[in-house]
Amino acid sequence: MSSFIVEGGRQLSGEIVPQGAKNEALQVISAVLLTSETVRISNVPEILDVKNLIALLQDMGVKVTRHSKGDYSFQADEIDRAYAESEEFVRKCAALRGSVMVVGPLLTRFGEAWFPKPGGDKIGRRRVDTHIEGFAKLGARYEYDSTRRAYHLTAPDGLKGCYMLLDEASVTGTANIIMACSLAKGTTTIYNAACEPYVQQLCAILQKMGSMMVGVGSNKLQISGVKRLKGAKHIILPDMIEVGSFIGLAAITRSELTIKNVSWENLGIIPEAFRRLGVKLEQKGDDIYVPAQESYEIESFIDGSIMTISDAPWPGLTPDLLSVMLVVATQCKGSVLIHQKMFESRLFFVDKLIDMGAQIILCDPHRAVVIGHDHEHTLKAGKMVSPDIRAGIAMLLAAMSANGTSQIDNIEQIDRGYENIDLRLNALGASIKRI
Repeated sequence: MSSFIVEGGRQLSGEIVPQGAKNEALQVISAVLLTSETVRISNVPEILDVKNLIALLQDMGVKVTRHSKGDYSFQADEIDRAYAESEEFVRKCAALRGSVMVVGPLLTRFGEAWFPKPGGDKIGRRRVDTHIEGFAKLGARYEYDSTRRAYHLTAPDGLKGCYMLLDEASVTGTANIIMACSLAKGTTTIYNAACEPYVQQLCAILQKMGSMMVGVGSNKLQISGVKRLKGAKHIILPDMIEVGSFIGLAAITRSELTIKNVSWENLGIIPEAFRRLGVKLEQKGDDIYVPAQESYEIESFIDGSIMTISDAPWPGLTPDLLSVMLVVATQCKGSVLIHQKMFESRLFFVDKLIDMGAQIILCDPHRAVVIGHDHEHTLKAGKMVSPDIRAGIAMLLAAMSANGTSQIDNIEQIDRGYENIDLRLNALGASIKRI
């Protein structure tokens, strides 16, 4: 297990470029399984989760060429079907959350797939019902194998298009079903589909590969299945979660930062959500400039009631940034209710922030009230363990604003989502040592 030793209290300055979007990468890289032709993808974030997914594809027989940093070609023309049905494959998938995205492509192309209970973050229950029920509506059969702790899906006669209303606007569920529909017979209509930029980008690469669909960007998608898909080229968007993390970093360290090439039109409500915490930021072309501020005052609602910041399906605020916003709020002026609706364990890391001197009332697993210090009482250094990617980066931000030296253990969780984060932040003036 690796750790970060963080010397807090340093002001940062300079420019930083966000990596490619992790969540998009996991989807579009899985989509290469839908064709035997070459698919080239650039701006791939070389983070742990993505590297593990690429390694899994290679184990399955996918030919992978790394042209340069973040630039890869994939060709899935000789898939090892026996390996894709083996216990070793199922075991590896169970340890990697992103592996859920290979199920739809394998099922629609080869008529069979294993779907283990996914691994990844320890942030509470993560249902797979949307995925499996979607596949079932397309004609797949499934049964649970208690020995492998996985669902076995089969569609020997192929999948057939249909109308379906999803029980929740699941991003991964929508993406998995879209890929399954792409080679199904007939037309599929997906209502209550997720429409996050990640899903739109998956649709974009599938359209380049020859998929026929309408309604991209809305919650109602219509996909006409085709017999085969071809190769394509694709560029992954900048990671909006990293962009938001860097805005939060500038705020909590009272630093002046420029975040380059952010794809502003795909950030949605993120800039406005930080403005509600009193963070000033400017759009300069496709960059975000965050000036140094001595104080950040949290807004109230028009009627004077306490500000509530909560997650919601796109174009609402992504749940992946609530941990960062919660930490930023500890040093703002005023109070805010953070409402994490999706996962019941994602706010449990706040006990470490309380130990550092933050004033936080954890109301229940989903809600926390933060009373900001307005930088009058700086957080105290401490020792922490990262439970998941987003709590990990939030802890890192807290440690960077604290007086003294902090230690964050289990930073492999942070590495899953942020590439060389210590080196990149040290280049701005941070003091982060990896041990």
